[in-house]
Amino acid sequence: MTDILTKEQRSCRMKAIRGKDTKPEMIVRKYLFSKGLRYRVHMKQLQGRPDIVLKKYKTVIFIDGCFWHGHDGCKYFKIPKSNELFWQQKIKFNKARDIATDYVLQTQGWNVIRVWECDLRTDKKRKETLESLYNQILSSRKYSELSELSISMVAESNESYR
Repeated sequence: MTDILTKEQRSCRMKAIRGKDTKPEMIVRKYLFSKGLRYRVHMKQLQGRPDIVLKKYKTVIFIDGCFWHGHDGCKYFKIPKSNELFWQQKIKFNKARDIATDYVLQTQGWNVIRVWECDLRTDKKRKETLESLYNQILSSRKYSELSELSISMVAESNESYR
């Protein structure tokens, strides 16, 4: 199937697609803020420039579009028929970059959470996803606190026990 738009029209439409402050991203940010969590957005200092950074919880969140990040098995992810080879390579590269980004952030001690755009589309699925996300964030804090506690306990001097 050929594209019904001219090259210039297609280019204009593709340029209009936003990379920041997307609707799914705003849904997640508003939810987290309403739960009392404070965060930074698009921190340039971190690999992959995460959509949301919760320093207190040592957690980063990426809200991934199903098309751009190749969400396998999702009804919103279909390779376009025009210029198919280009799109296959682009999506493959994006997936590889996501894996590399996750690895770097995890080796730096960050908890990496990825939320798919399709999980925020319907009210029921959105509620489940956001509650699960919130619980994941809180559980990562408990783990972090436990590991810090065990480190400080090991570092105490023996004199306090005499």
